[in-house]
Amino acid sequence: MNQMARRSGAAALGLLGDRIGGEPPPSVHPVRGFGSLMTKLEQRIWADRRSAGVVYAATGVTVGAVVGTLLRSTACAVALTAAGRELRSVALQIADHLAADEMESARAALPALVGRDPSELDESGIAAAVIESVAENSVDAVVAPVFWAVVAGSPGATAYRAVNTMDAMVGRLDERYRQFGWAAARIDDVANYVPARLFAVLVAALRPRRARAIWQAVCGDAPAHPSPNAGVAEAAVAAAIERELGGPLRYGTRHEDRPRLGDGPRPSAADIDATVRLASQVELLVTALTGAIWITHMKAIRRARNQSVATRQMSTAKRMMKATDSIL
Repeated sequence: MNQMARRSGAAALGLLGDRIGGEPPPSVHPVRGFGSLMTKLEQRIWADRRSAGVVYAATGVTVGAVVGTLLRSTACAVALTAAGRELRSVALQIADHLAADEMESARAALPALVGRDPSELDESGIAAAVIESVAENSVDAVVAPVFWAVVAGSPGATAYRAVNTMDAMVGRLDERYRQFGWAAARIDDVANYVPARLFAVLVAALRPRRARAIWQAVCGDAPAHPSPNAGVAEAAVAAAIERELGGPLRYGTRHEDRPRLGDGPRPSAADIDATVRLASQVELLVTALTGAIWITHMKAIRRARNQSVATRQMSTAKRMMKATDSIL
């Protein structure tokens, strides 16, 4: 418990570091280096079977944990693995393009957030894609790194980022990765299960008037989503901003008809701003909660030390009184 309290304080510092400083330049970003390493590994061991993917995923998790062990600083690990500031920045850029009726610029920027084909998306489709990405990636880039940092320190945060990166690289359901990417996708599902639900709770806490609707959307709409975690995050945000997400989309030549999440009109560019504000508030609440855990722990230690000093002083005083009585 003492360790988790200290890690909570370090995680809060790490989130503040990302919020203030943002991510390192791409040329020196450790996630990019990890991606290059895993691409080379894939080229060497790829096979259309799950066993090869298990080796790939196990190697990636090990590399991530080793990096965190060498880093040793939970605060630094969170600062490097969290990406809330960049996520919100890109979302707002796309919102600005939509507000200025720059549809082609908005479509060109969208692949930085989502993998779906943006070529035929209208304003509402682009806005929905951005909002869904902000919801899902607020789990991946904020809540989950902090959760695993608190649970397992620096190795937990960096191992989680390795899992999430591998899922983005090979966790797709196309013919090449249907078998090979199975292990990475399943590990990512497990790693995000608790953080996704914590995110929904935080959203409900920040929008108490919508808490009932959020609960209904998470329990009623999210289970139909193909992802056990993205559906929870997207449903919570859909209900919080009173908009409908989901519906048909396209990944290259593959079409999906996603379930409808939430109950309301389809989103517009203005709803991206509302979602970004909500995501920012979630990050601030996570920072405040983890910081409060550390402060409470430090106060408890200080009280215990003060009580220990007082006990020793009383014991010393009693011994002196006994010695005085014996002399007299």
